[in-house]
Order: sequence, then structure tokens, then C-alpha cells
Amino acid sequence: MNERVKMIRKTLGLTQEQLAQRLGIGKAALSMIETGKARLSSRNRNILIQDLNVNPEWLETGEGEMFNAEPDLTTYMHRTDRSLPLQSVPLYSIEGTAGLVPLFADRTQAKPVNYIHIPNLPKCDGAIYIVGDSMYPLLKSGDIVLYKQLRRLEDIFWGDMYLLSIDIDGEEYITVKYIQKSERKGYVKLVSQNPHHADKEVEIERIRAIALVKASIRMNSIR
Repeated sequence: MNERVKMIRKTLGLTQEQLAQRLGIGKAALSMIETGKARLSSRNRNILIQDLNVNPEWLETGEGEMFNAEPDLTTYMHRTDRSLPLQSVPLYSIEGTAGLVPLFADRTQAKPVNYIHIPNLPKCDGAIYIVGDSMYPLLKSGDIVLYKQLRRLEDIFWGDMYLLSIDIDGEEYITVKYIQKSERKGYVKLVSQNPHHADKEVEIERIRAIALVKASIRMNSIR
């Protein structure tokens, strides 16, 4: 099993220090595990299986695939984005946080329902489940979007995909749309992927919270 720990680390592109930090042990202790001088604890084994999606059968015997069935992951990166070897992205429940506005205002007060551990993604502030089919087939209801919060509307990249909170008659409307320039002053155009959804222009002042979508995840059933 010990040599397979090293294979996992190499496959994920992690240094010994990075994986050791994830396991909550020292770099020297990880080196001893990889060289067979120390055993992998049940706690560290569970972290590899639960957090890094390692196939427990492969970890024990070397048979089968190294990782369990992966979700469909789509990234939306700019040339200026710098990917991280591994990060823990908090997954939030919008119902539990009472919407995007309070979540974006103070993430330290919001309790994640889980964490997503994926290597080689640009820095993300959080993730949520989406509802609706306006971006279908690119996104469907139940998919997860990972986002990077925008502090200023002036930082919008026109044509990119955004997670938005819009004030409609005092109610918060949360959606994912492409944002394009509008010919109307003080407005932006929200564009859907689904051709059955018409484009919509909204006043910029109605946008209460906004984040750039960095990746999306669709979970596949294991048959």
C-alpha cells in the first residue's frame, strides 16, 4: 500500500509537503510512509478515500482504477488565471445562508455543507448547487458551480459566465448567465445557453451580488 500513496501524490501533482499537510502529518512522516518505513494510519487512509476520491480497493490491492468515478468537471479559465495544485472549496447551501448577499458579505459566518477537493483549478471562493435550466445543456439543475467573487461590477469580463443575485421586486433571484453589454445606459444583458430562454436586460443597480464562474461539476451515477 505504501508505494501506492506515492503514486497518488504523483498523479495529483502534489509535493510531499502538500500531501502531508492535507493528511495532517509532517513531511518526514509521509516520506517514511512512501518508503515503507511506517504504516498508513486508518485516519490517513480515510482522508485519501473520502477527500481525494481514491478507490479503496485499489489502495488495498492495486487492482482496479486509482480513483473512483470522477464527476464531469468543466473549467472556465482566463489566460491570467493561476491554477492551484489542490484546494478545498467550501460548498454552501443557499437556503442555509439565506442567499448570495449575506454569503458574499461575510463568508466566515456561513457554514459549508461540505468541501470539494479538486487539483489544478484557479482560486475559487466557494461553490453552490444551481437550480433551473437556463444554461442547459452546459449546466442543468443540480450541477455545482465553483465561483470567484467580484468586488466591483467594473471588473466584469463581457461575455463570460456569472453567478448573480438580482433584486426583483424585493425578492432575491439567483441565476447563472452570460453577461453582455447593453445599448441601454445603466443596464446589462443577461444571456442564456438554453435557446428557449430569451435574453433579458436588467438594471445594473439591481445586481446585489456577482461572482465569476470558474468551474462546473456534474455528478455521474455509478452503474
